[in-house]
Amino acid sequence: MRIVSLLPSTTEIICVLGLEKQLVGRSHECGQSSYIRSLPALTSPEMKPENTSREIHTSVQSLVENGLSVYTVDGEALGRLEPDLILTQDHCEVCAASLDEVEKAVQAFCMPGTNVVSVSPETLDEIFDSFLTIGRAANVHEIAAERVEELKMRMEIISRTMNGTARKKVVPLEWLDPLMTGGNWIPELVEIAGGDPCLAEAGKHSPVIDWNAVVDGNPDKLLLMPCGYTIDQTKKEMHLLTGRKEWKNLKAVKNDEVYLLDGDRFFNRPGPGIYESARILAEILHPSLFKPISRNDGWIHWNHS
Repeated sequence: MRIVSLLPSTTEIICVLGLEKQLVGRSHECGQSSYIRSLPALTSPEMKPENTSREIHTSVQSLVENGLSVYTVDGEALGRLEPDLILTQDHCEVCAASLDEVEKAVQAFCMPGTNVVSVSPETLDEIFDSFLTIGRAANVHEIAAERVEELKMRMEIISRTMNGTARKKVVPLEWLDPLMTGGNWIPELVEIAGGDPCLAEAGKHSPVIDWNAVVDGNPDKLLLMPCGYTIDQTKKEMHLLTGRKEWKNLKAVKNDEVYLLDGDRFFNRPGPGIYESARILAEILHPSLFKPISRNDGWIHWNHS
């Protein structure tokens, strides 16, 4: 089977299902291995990813409001690959090429019968379901079911380790300008890791919030995980928070409980990496129970001095 994956998360799922070598095309963000990086990238962004948070947000808003796609698909290159299966999403037009954009390219350039499978998980259970959906489409449903059970078991171990521990009030921020808190599966991950997520609801899109909501919530721990951002990118935008009124009076700031997390690798991809996401949160929220094996890789302690 010739597979094209247009999302980092579906590419990661394909890899854990043992089908990496059946991939023939990828998105511009997929680079999990040297083999995957050698494949043709079939998507490209219409905005500049090196822009600031506010510039990216404004650019995306403008594109969407004008009925334009945030990402383009190279239909001619897609057609030349003659894929049997194309994996995409209809969850978020900001995260990757839209289902509509992909279907237009398939209709124009691909052979009849090309299977397009779209996944759009918003909760942990829906992430598990996406494994099974992709497994069925790729004729490896039993392997997919096994991977799901393994993932659930590992997550349950983290959750059980937290039994009886005091829960810390947590605000996870998924964007810095404008401020957005982590929605979708992020609140569930925080709960598994022994935290009490604030200002967002599981299964709902990440909401825009006012800074006063953070001040009023006054979390024990503040977690910064901007969507698609590495830790170094987030460091460059810390002034967006540290310059705000009441920043220094937040409990998390006064108690040195501000953390920068790799949103790109671990928190914005609904795939097998959600275990590492939960493990990172557990290290931060309950350091006495979990060794900091992902420190300086998946997260760092913010030094505000």
